[in-house]
Amino acid sequence: MSRQYEKLVKCYEYYQSVADFRPRVGLILGSGLGNYARNMKVEYEIPYGDIPGFPVSTVEGHDGRFLLGYIGDVPAVVMKGRVHYYEGYSMEDVVLPTRLMKMMGIETLFLTNASGGINRKFQAGDFMLITDQISNFVPSPLIGKNVSELGTRFPDMTHIYDEEWMELVRTVAKEENIPIQEGVYLQTTGPNFESPAEIRMFGVMGADAVGMSTACEAIAARHEGVRVCGISCVSNMASGITEEELSHLDVQAVADKRGKEFERLVTRIIERM
Repeated sequence: MSRQYEKLVKCYEYYQSVADFRPRVGLILGSGLGNYARNMKVEYEIPYGDIPGFPVSTVEGHDGRFLLGYIGDVPAVVMKGRVHYYEGYSMEDVVLPTRLMKMMGIETLFLTNASGGINRKFQAGDFMLITDQISNFVPSPLIGKNVSELGTRFPDMTHIYDEEWMELVRTVAKEENIPIQEGVYLQTTGPNFESPAEIRMFGVMGADAVGMSTACEAIAARHEGVRVCGISCVSNMASGITEEELSHLDVQAVADKRGKEFERLVTRIIERM
């Protein structure tokens, strides 16, 4: 057994010791969704710090705990606070939560985040359905010896974001009268915001929004055969798109302002999964 897989198994054994629950959907909460627990019937709460060897969130606004319970009638596990590569963790640790949720039983991973808008048709506060991603600016979570218990050595990434779930997002957004953009999400390492020149380059490459999470989690999920759905809240326009300077507080403020509507959209989608 590899060291990586052994660590994962120990996390799962702890989970089994404190919770008798098998979720079908995993949800990772981005900025603006910190109060999501009010949309679910919570059966268990597990602080990350209680799980042996589990990485702990250090970013302000990212409470670190698993919430297990029901969103409508759907059994789900919710990550209240994610782990970022820029916090100093290895990429292996960054995607450990995703892999643990798969071991818990999830079949679908719903990714949410706050991002900077690159597409000039976007504006701060927009929601963007993630249709594809660019992850070349961060290390692949699959680097190193392949753990065959998790997936194949060379997993296909033609359809990272599930086509059926994308159509469901479009349908629900229309039914709920919530406008939604669509586009390609690009992940950088952070924690600094990008320079205007970098944003121009990302735009040429085909990115519509940029952030510091999500793509690596999507890769790890697809490696294990988990279906992936993703929505980003465009909390600010990226550097150079407007003359405004960027700050994390401003990002949080916009994400929080759209939080209740974001919660409603995510909840209605999961209820239909």
